[in-house]
Amino acid sequence: MKLLRYGPPGAEKPGLLDASGTIRDLSGILPDIAGEALSPGGLERLAALDASGLPEVPEGTRLGTPVGGTRNFVAIGLNYADHAAESGAPVPKEPIVFLKSLNTLAGPDDNVAIPPDSHKSDWEVELAIIIGTLARRVSPEEALGHVAGYAVCNDVSEREWQLERGGTWDKGKSADGYGPVGPWLVTTDEVPDPQNLSMWLELDGKRMQDGTTRTMIFDVRTIVSYVSRFITLHPGDIITTGTPPGVGLGMKPPVYLRPGQVMRLGIEGLGVQTQRTVAA
Repeated sequence: MKLLRYGPPGAEKPGLLDASGTIRDLSGILPDIAGEALSPGGLERLAALDASGLPEVPEGTRLGTPVGGTRNFVAIGLNYADHAAESGAPVPKEPIVFLKSLNTLAGPDDNVAIPPDSHKSDWEVELAIIIGTLARRVSPEEALGHVAGYAVCNDVSEREWQLERGGTWDKGKSADGYGPVGPWLVTTDEVPDPQNLSMWLELDGKRMQDGTTRTMIFDVRTIVSYVSRFITLHPGDIITTGTPPGVGLGMKPPVYLRPGQVMRLGIEGLGVQTQRTVAA
């Protein structure tokens, strides 16, 4: 099942993508793709609906982040050994955890506004985990039971702010709109193995990243378990899990985003995002 939210920023309504590729309105069924709707029981009830009887959403309607009620937007750094190498960093012994501000959340095709004092904004295609039920200090064996589904994320990153300005990574990861998620949440029954998904990103039509979740250092179950030891995870929380090689930082010389470019990225079975960069 593919769940989504559509409409203007801040006023998104719940919806789903039916088998024909038509977006259907769920606002008469539930208030949002959030909270109890993300639990196993809530997802089971949605899956049992006759989608053909739901109102159609007009083509071209804006899509927002596919889940509401997010309290924590957690990210894992350097989770692909080949990306760590291109970044000149050692392979981590434990997951590197940082937070993206909730103001980074954006729709999958929203413009990405480059701040006026940003000179090193970069791209990162990532697999995002969407939490479905409260997870606090869960074991790796229990971890996947707390996952509602998966989505595509572009962990847009300002490398100067992240790496050259001291302190933690968070400020380089938290500019407005620097975390597009979507186009939809794909429930776990449609993603039998999250560790076997191809992923890619193109900049102005040129393939920059071409990887697979098979090369993650820490897999999904390990990440959910690990993060839940330090941060209580709630329904609607998002964990983005690291990126394969091919980011601008790793180019020789480095290549960074500028206004007027187009990023297109996707993950096998999870959909495609397209963002145009603009001046903030």
